[in-house]
Amino acid sequence: MLFIKNLTYYIGNRALYEDASVNIKDGEKIGLIGLNGTGKSTLLKIISGEKKIDSGKISVEKDAKIGFFNQDLLSYVTEESIRNVAMRAFDDLLKLKEEIDKLLAEMEKEYSDDLLKKLFPMQEDFATKGGYDIERKTDIVLEGMGFKTEDLSRPLSEFSGGWRMRVMLSKLLLENPSVLMLDEPTNHLDIKSIQWLESYLKSYSGSVIIVSHDRSFLDGMTNKTIEICNKKFTAYAGNYSFYEKEKEIRSELQDKAHKNQQDQIKQTKIFIEKFGAKASKASQVQSRVKALEKMEIIEKSTSDASKIKFKFPVNQKSGKVIAEINNINKSFGALNLLKDASVMINRGDKIALIGPNGQGKSTLLNIISEIIFSGESEDYKVNIGHNVIPSFFSQHQLDSLNVNNSVIEELRFSAPQKEEPEIRKVAGMFLFTKDDVNKKIGVLSGGERSRVALGKVLLTDANFLILDEPTNHLDMASVAMLAQALKEYDGSFVVVSHDRHFLSLVANKIWYIENKKVEEFLGSYSDYTQYNRQ
Repeated sequence: MLFIKNLTYYIGNRALYEDASVNIKDGEKIGLIGLNGTGKSTLLKIISGEKKIDSGKISVEKDAKIGFFNQDLLSYVTEESIRNVAMRAFDDLLKLKEEIDKLLAEMEKEYSDDLLKKLFPMQEDFATKGGYDIERKTDIVLEGMGFKTEDLSRPLSEFSGGWRMRVMLSKLLLENPSVLMLDEPTNHLDIKSIQWLESYLKSYSGSVIIVSHDRSFLDGMTNKTIEICNKKFTAYAGNYSFYEKEKEIRSELQDKAHKNQQDQIKQTKIFIEKFGAKASKASQVQSRVKALEKMEIIEKSTSDASKIKFKFPVNQKSGKVIAEINNINKSFGALNLLKDASVMINRGDKIALIGPNGQGKSTLLNIISEIIFSGESEDYKVNIGHNVIPSFFSQHQLDSLNVNNSVIEELRFSAPQKEEPEIRKVAGMFLFTKDDVNKKIGVLSGGERSRVALGKVLLTDANFLILDEPTNHLDMASVAMLAQALKEYDGSFVVVSHDRHFLSLVANKIWYIENKKVEEFLGSYSDYTQYNRQ
C-alpha cells in the first residue's frame, strides 16, 4: 500500500530522519508515536505531498487515495450548512445529481425520448453508487461527532473552531480514502465522540495512520505502532500497550547482546595482545584481528526520550474546605447551561469534570476560578476555605503567553519572588535546558508552550489547581509524567480532560453535568465507567 525507503529529511542542518524505512500494508491501523519534535506531523505532511524529502523514496500503490486531517483546517469558514460542507465528500455524486436535476427540469418543460435515454443510465449510476444514501450517511457521521440533528442545517460560520474541526473530520471520513492520516483528531472531541470515532476507525476499510497522545484511543483502535526514535522508524505488531512491553523486551535483549559482544571483544583483544609476538600463534592472531574488523557492532539500546520530572510543590496546606458554591445559574442567551447548581470541594479532592462538549464544563471551571481568585461572588452563595492558594491552567493561557518573551522571561514573569536558580531549575524540569531557556515563545511548538504554561503553574506553589485540558499538545511521555505528578500532589484539583487513561490515573471523584446540575460520583474514573456499564 505505502512504502517508505531510506527517507532522509532535514530541518535546517538537523536531520529529522536519516535513511529511515517502513512499510504500511492495506487495512493496517497504525499509531505513529514519538516525542514532541521527532517529526510525527512532518512525516504525515511528507506522505501527503505537502513537504519534499531530501533523499529516499515514498511509493504509493496505483489508484490509492490519501486523505490528511490536520489542525490547519481550523481556519476554514463558510456560510454553507455543516451538512452541505460534509457532503462535499461526495462531490462526484453531487455533480451527477445536478445533471439529473437539470434533465428532469428540461423534461418538465419538454418531454422527449432522447432526454429519457440520457436520464435512465445516470439515475441507475447514481443509485448504484449510493447517491440516494449520502445525506443519511453524512448525518450519521456528524451526529457521531456530537452534533445534534437540529444543528446540521446551521451555517459552519456559527460554530467555534473546535466544532468546525469536527465537520472537516467528518467530511474526510466520508471521503473514505485508501490511506487515512489523522493528526491529533481527538483534541477537540469529548469522550463520547472519541469513543464513537474509535469504533468507526476500528472497522474502517482502508489503512489508518494516527498521531495522538490519547493512550486509550490508540489502544482501542490500532493494531500496529510505528515509533520515530533516533531518526529511524521502528514498527511493532500491536497497539500502544503492546509496544511498551515489546520495546522493553527488545531493549533488554539488545543490551544483553551488546554486553556479550563487548565481553567477546575484550577477550579477543587480550588474546591478540598476549600472543601477538608469538610466531606459533600468528595465524590465530591474524584470524582474530580480521574477525574484529569485520564484526558488526551491536549498540547499547538507546532512546531519545528526555522525560519531564517534576512535582507540584505545596508549601502551605489549605483548610479542610476549599470552596462551597451554591445557586449557580449560567446562561448564554437562550442557552441555559447551569440552573441552581452546587459544588463542594474539600482538601484532598482530585476531581475529574467530564461530559459532552457544550454542557458547561469550561464555564463551570471559569466560575470556580473567578470565585476562588477573588474570594467572593455577587452572583452565587459561596464559602471559600482558609489559606487556599489557587492556580489555573487553560488552553487560553497558551494563547496569552507573550510570544516576544523567552522561556526564562515568561517563567520569571509568573514568579517575580523566585530566585533565578529556582526558575532555571523549573525550566529544566520541563526540558528547557542550557540555550533552550532563551528560545522565544513565538518559535515554540504547541507541546513546548504547554510545558511553559505548566511550569508557570508549578512556580505558584498552589495548593488548589484548576486544569482545563492540560494534556492537549503533550506527547505520551509528558502526559504520563503529568499524571504521576498529580497522583503525588498533596493539594487538591479539578481537571477537565477527554483523555480516559489520564483520568483513570489521577481522579478520586467524578463530577458530571446532568439536567443543568453538577452530579457527583465518589470513586475513580474506571469505577465510574464500570458503574455505568451495569
